[in-house]
Amino acid sequence: MSKPMLQVALDTLEIPAALKATRALAAEVDVLEVGTILCYAQGAKIVAILRALYPDQIILADLKAADAGTTVAEIVFSQGATWMTVICCAPYATMEAALAVAKKYQGDVQIELYGDWTFEQAEKWLEIGLTQVIYHRGRDAEFAGQKWGEADLAKIRKLAEMGFEVSVTGGLNPQDLEIFKGIPVKCFIAGRALYQADDPAQAARDFKQAINQHW
Repeated sequence: MSKPMLQVALDTLEIPAALKATRALAAEVDVLEVGTILCYAQGAKIVAILRALYPDQIILADLKAADAGTTVAEIVFSQGATWMTVICCAPYATMEAALAVAKKYQGDVQIELYGDWTFEQAEKWLEIGLTQVIYHRGRDAEFAGQKWGEADLAKIRKLAEMGFEVSVTGGLNPQDLEIFKGIPVKCFIAGRALYQADDPAQAARDFKQAINQHW
């Protein structure tokens, strides 16, 4: 079982705030995520800025694209994205189109799991050639007090057994990682727990320590 990576989700509104976070965290994390909020606020230019500053880093554009797969993918991959996300309810044609562009740039597409989705749909994603998914406890669910539970873990295990590389996100802290022990998680994704910490670099090291302890 591969050791999970650590991903920071940059869900700021302004570029200076995002760059303050990357200055503190880029050396400590494996993936820099241009979060959906930052994508909406600043567009693909932040992808280009991060690629120029961090030429060897994995950079994810978390667009949650639902349509215009070719165009949207071209926008972010041409600016240096490594991965981008497509929402799970997007048409299969959108997913296929985005993946074709991703492969042109030696990149990949992740399916963001929000709301209602089925394992039958997941089988189709595999047929298309999509092998990465993000299991997500959304911000609104987190604020409503929804906790990680066995139902979540069972779905994550099944996705992994099907052949997906599964990343996990949703209000995670280092102490949460133990419940995922034994599951081949690709990335643990954290946002505010990292860049809003008093010492972001130490917060990232705390996550890495938990990963090393349980994997």
